[in-house]
Amino acid sequence: MTETLGREIAVEGVDPRELYGAQNVYLEQIKALHPALKIVARGQSLKVLGPEAETRRFAARMEGLAAYYLKYGHISPQVIDQCFAGGFGAADAPADKDVIVYGNNGNIVRARTVNQQRLVGLYDKCDLLFAVGPAGSGKTYTASALAVRAQKEKQVRRIILTRPAVEAGEKLGFLPGDMKEKLDPYLQPLYDALNDMIPPAKLQKFLEEGTVQIAPLAYMRGRTLDNAFVILDEAQNTTLAQIKMFLTRMGRNARFIVTGDVTQIDLPRRSDSGLVRAMEILRRVEGIGIVEFDKRDIVRHPLVKHIVEAFDRHAGAGPAESGESDTENTETKNE
Repeated sequence: MTETLGREIAVEGVDPRELYGAQNVYLEQIKALHPALKIVARGQSLKVLGPEAETRRFAARMEGLAAYYLKYGHISPQVIDQCFAGGFGAADAPADKDVIVYGNNGNIVRARTVNQQRLVGLYDKCDLLFAVGPAGSGKTYTASALAVRAQKEKQVRRIILTRPAVEAGEKLGFLPGDMKEKLDPYLQPLYDALNDMIPPAKLQKFLEEGTVQIAPLAYMRGRTLDNAFVILDEAQNTTLAQIKMFLTRMGRNARFIVTGDVTQIDLPRRSDSGLVRAMEILRRVEGIGIVEFDKRDIVRHPLVKHIVEAFDRHAGAGPAESGESDTENTETKNE
């Protein structure tokens, strides 16, 4: 007689909503693959009743599915079929060498342009990277993907995202709420990138426990950032003193990426921007990589590329027409 075994299987570290799917569609698929078992979901655990051999096989396959999710951050019907057909653990899961990270809902984040690929390649060689270029070229998104991958692979303990609190028109003091609420609109591009790559419930937990920190640049003063992946976004709006302060926060086992667009400086004087000066000063320092994105890297709506080209042509018409200095026109054309 086949022995019947009752067992509770805990699925640690996996958001049940991701594991079971919308309206439990993945859970129903899993149940159909083991019809001899009675399976009841209770949060992050599954209560299973059925033949002992079948129960043990099911437990091993669920362990492999959870391992896949923890490594790649997504589950799909195809992944479930593959896992339950033969079973695999995280080490055996199929990999794509061009993929940076697996995001939410099976979204694959990969380097899509030559300079995005250069940024990913330099990450393995340099602890400090500069990524500068026009809007829509994927600088911040690629940097965020590298940060999420580093955190998933336990290369760093935390992700820190920062940017200078420089606004175009409206003053922070006039906005309602506490400091976080005042800054959230300025940090929204960073939230958007993380929301594509980390399940919402897990991201909220990371924010609450400090695994992911988002803060204005001024809050970096005096800190030593160890075991952290730190991204300074919108660095064109830092002064030379500010960017020096930020770069000297780098602690042990830290990775820094600085992103910016020198054609979108919101400081009172364009010449106050420290980003270009910092790159000039540090360009030949070993262990620092610089990637200069251009219009060919723009991956947003096709119109964005044409918009950037049109503004470049306008800037090249001369100071009298564009209202900019010769120095500013040179910087714009170089971008």
